[in-house]
Amino acid sequence: MEHTWRACALAAILPVLCFAACDAPHEADDEARRIMDSRLWAEEQAAAAARMQPRQPVAAIVLPDDLPSPELFETTRQIYAELEKNAGDTALQPYAEQIPSIGGTLRMVPVPAGEFTMGSPDTEPLREKNEGPRRKVALPAYWISEIEIPWEIYTAFMQNGRPRAKDGKLLEERPDDELWDLVAQPTAPYASMNLGMGNGYENGMPAIAMSHYAASKFCEWLSAQTGHYYRLPTEAEWEYACRAGSDAAYCYGDGEEKLEEYGWYWNNSNDRYQKAATKKPNAWGIYDMHGNVAEWVLDTYRDDAYSGEADKTLQSPLVLEPGKPGHVVRGGSWEDDPDRLRSAARRRSRAEWNMQDPQNPKSLWYLTNGGMIGFRVVRPVTLPDILTVHRLWNASKGLY
Repeated sequence: MEHTWRACALAAILPVLCFAACDAPHEADDEARRIMDSRLWAEEQAAAAARMQPRQPVAAIVLPDDLPSPELFETTRQIYAELEKNAGDTALQPYAEQIPSIGGTLRMVPVPAGEFTMGSPDTEPLREKNEGPRRKVALPAYWISEIEIPWEIYTAFMQNGRPRAKDGKLLEERPDDELWDLVAQPTAPYASMNLGMGNGYENGMPAIAMSHYAASKFCEWLSAQTGHYYRLPTEAEWEYACRAGSDAAYCYGDGEEKLEEYGWYWNNSNDRYQKAATKKPNAWGIYDMHGNVAEWVLDTYRDDAYSGEADKTLQSPLVLEPGKPGHVVRGGSWEDDPDRLRSAARRRSRAEWNMQDPQNPKSLWYLTNGGMIGFRVVRPVTLPDILTVHRLWNASKGLY
């Protein structure tokens, strides 16, 4: 009788055991998924918080009344924190800077500290009055880009693929934004900015037709990616690097006979810009300082920039006059005669270089008549203070 009861009881619970046993793996799978989903959600939230954390305001800095674009200072602050981490990286050697947004590099050439005589002597053929009086200038060491910034780097900045206000600020931030996404960047151009020269934005060709402000913001964008401080060269830094130890009209000496070996200009350019580094470099290994595209420098243009005490050596001179239009352009271009390619030749930018822009107000970013204008970048050995960094990235907003 007892055996019969046990058998009946066992028979009664077997379906339940079977049901539980058959169902257990599904419940375990569901629970595992819930745990995994919870972990993934927590990891995503932590990652988003980590990305946003550097953007939280830190200790206040008193901004001077004349600081340009104070609304962009928080981005400068975040980038500067990254620059400080690499401020000790000062070994003066050539290097290739890694640029994450393009998966490529930019080669930088060291320029030794030294003194030189800036400007041209009265006896130099085709000299302009604004190239003197000559002044002794002393400069600390720095790096300069081996070539003018090419399209394959610049287009990543120009065609950034994000909706932006006219001043370049993001209209909407995302949790996965990189630091460099926060830098003000160009709105999309309404026409191809190669201005009809060649087939689109050809690799190896210098980027052209950007405003002085666009070139300056590119430097900020590059700095945000690399952790090294980049900016436009000063007029003095540009001429010193161009001369590469020469005191003559060109980096190789006087006379135009050898100019074809070093530069693209009206006589040999076929009426368009040419691929970078296809002519000889100067003695310091820098290409296209004479011709191909003329180059923006930091300085506000002044006819009398070299005036002052003639016997006094200028220490890292820079003419910066916020609110004043007109900046210095150096080096001459593919459309210029040899006199504009001389090491001391200076030129003032003009509003007419954006004459065909139909917008009102005109674009902050593009020069519709500026097919002869490009730029290169420098990196000082010593990182300046944060206000100087911000000022030099933003001083020319709205100016040509």
